Amino acid sequence: MSRDLPALTTTRSFLDVRPSDLMSWLDETGLPDGLPFLLSPRFEYDVELNSYFLQANLTAPWNSNANRARALARVFTFLHTARGGKSWRDATEADHLAFHQWRRRDEAGPHVEGSTWNHEVSLVNQFYEWAVRQRYVAAVPIPHRARRPAPMGSVVRAFDSSTVPATYAHDENGERIEWMPPATYRLWRDVGLRGYGPDGLPSGRFRGRWAARNATFSDLMVRTGLRLTEQASVTVLKVPTSIALGGYQRFWLPGVIAKNFSARWVYVPHSTVQEVIAYVEWDRAEVVEQARASGRYQRIRRPLVIPDPSRPDVVHQLSAGGVHRMQLQDLSPIERRRLLRETEHGLEPAMLWLNENGLPMSVSGWQAMFSTANDRCHKANVLVEAHAHLLRHTVAVVTLEQLQRTHIAQLAELNPEQRGHYTRIFGDPLDWVRRRLGHRSILTTLVYLHALQELEMETRMALVPDTWDDPRDTPLTQLGDEIVPADAEQEAGRWPAGAVGARGRAARRPCRRASTTRRARSGQVLRARLSSSSTATTAVTTSSTWRGCRCRVGGSRWPGPSPSGRAPAAPTDGLGSPRTAGRTTCSNDEAGSPKES
Repeated sequence: MSRDLPALTTTRSFLDVRPSDLMSWLDETGLPDGLPFLLSPRFEYDVELNSYFLQANLTAPWNSNANRARALARVFTFLHTARGGKSWRDATEADHLAFHQWRRRDEAGPHVEGSTWNHEVSLVNQFYEWAVRQRYVAAVPIPHRARRPAPMGSVVRAFDSSTVPATYAHDENGERIEWMPPATYRLWRDVGLRGYGPDGLPSGRFRGRWAARNATFSDLMVRTGLRLTEQASVTVLKVPTSIALGGYQRFWLPGVIAKNFSARWVYVPHSTVQEVIAYVEWDRAEVVEQARASGRYQRIRRPLVIPDPSRPDVVHQLSAGGVHRMQLQDLSPIERRRLLRETEHGLEPAMLWLNENGLPMSVSGWQAMFSTANDRCHKANVLVEAHAHLLRHTVAVVTLEQLQRTHIAQLAELNPEQRGHYTRIFGDPLDWVRRRLGHRSILTTLVYLHALQELEMETRMALVPDTWDDPRDTPLTQLGDEIVPADAEQEAGRWPAGAVGARGRAARRPCRRASTTRRARSGQVLRARLSSSSTATTAVTTSSTWRGCRCRVGGSRWPGPSPSGRAPAAPTDGLGSPRTAGRTTCSNDEAGSPKES
């Protein structure tokens, strides 16, 4: 909540000061809105501790400072409750190891994931390194090890330390991302935000007032890949609010509201532009009219005003000392919350997304919207969940898949020289997604390739039959047996006398093709079984009939029966014994195709 916006409810303060005096003191000290602070269990304010957030605020966005405060609060609370009431100044490496044990391994602990733990340790380590430079503590109470070499292509910053915390986890799932197929997203949106039932029909029990606004906000996020803070900070002056010829329209996202100052063009599809126009003309216009009638915009402290609609980039800061000109693209997300524009009907907020009171919607309000939508889906027995960053992952995976498919199709129609020219002009699809998402390094975007690989693997696995035939579950009548067929004697009569071994198999007869399982009938061939008899060789393949064949035993060609019906002599190993060692291959006379058994 901004201290410059009018308070709609009166909250009791535990400080013995008037709100106006507190506001004046905050203005004089230069403390910005949204700056976190920590209080001890006895409600003591540590000036040295909280000065860290003020210096960190110079380069960090609001949510980064909030994450720092939460991470430090967990550690300091653990020191107070589980380590004998220690202060943050008295922490040791043993305390950090005990915190690590409770946070990740203890049965009564939260068992956080590796990525969560690494993020927390990094934030706490940054704080203590700052405290050492300020001489508030003697050493960092976190054990360290030498930093491993960075992978090829990584962005190495000049100020990176040569050591890193030794308790970093190695089980973080860096390649696992969460995303939704478009059909799943539409189901979550319709049930969670619009109040529909799982059958796709409107629910009579839904009483939400802002279904259209929330669905439009979600659709814009899933089609553009904007971060939550970025999208919550855009103005109605920059987002397309007029019907064009169709296709995509774009607007410029300034670096001051983008993470890591990643200014870029944002492309909005025609269908989403239509939703934004409907929201501006109906829901937004209604709450603006109500707030204007109640005089709410006149009660904003230190307003920033765009007086001339024809020059929307020029902002006037009104104060007792006069008017100070500013540029819209230089305003931070906090400053934009008190930005107004002059219209023919009077003043109204320049921010696009407004709450029911006609004031800019906060980031925490949008986070609550996602939580409420997830709860509504669970009550409707729709077991899907979404959060803001999941929608960002979704647009990245879906866009990359479509671009890769088109890119490959285009390259297939070109010769090598044209392919090189095409790539130089249009670039790589992965780099296009990187620029649209505002990533500094292509390595951050590479994680979405793993999602495509998993998607391809799931598609291929869907083609694998879900019924696997097990010979133990197959009737013996389908498997066949070792009984010699009735016409074997007639076939054996075609062979010279003495060609039948002790086990009754013809020594130099064609291969017996026994019936096998359905898996074998689909083209797979069973491995050959060579008899231990010195005068017999039996190859089991995939047919139940007897046919003339030519076999190779031990790599030597063994012709089938001659037209006269007399069998040729078997190849020997030079000692008069038939060769039986080695790989056996068989090709049928009728098919003429080689088969390895």
